[in-house]
Amino acid sequence: MPKYGRNEDLPLPVREALPEHGQDIYREAFNSAWEQYADPSERRNPETSREEVAHKVAWAAVEHVYEKGPGGEWRQKEEAKH
Repeated sequence: MPKYGRNEDLPLPVREALPEHGQDIYREAFNSAWEQYADPSERRNPETSREEVAHKVAWAAVEHVYEKGPGGEWRQKEEAKH
């Protein structure tokens, strides 16, 4: 799994769920985690794949800024707007 060069390269569920800014956050966090956790000894659980760790880190980064609204859509948190 290579790093994502642009939002259009992200998995379809990510592109469909997140607004453009959320996709930017996801892509940047995924790429960073992909590099950071290349060595299995750097992961909490060395049995967890590099890709799985990178996706978990990416979603966690998104959740710092976005939350799911009542209809299931991702929207920017109020405190993140300031």
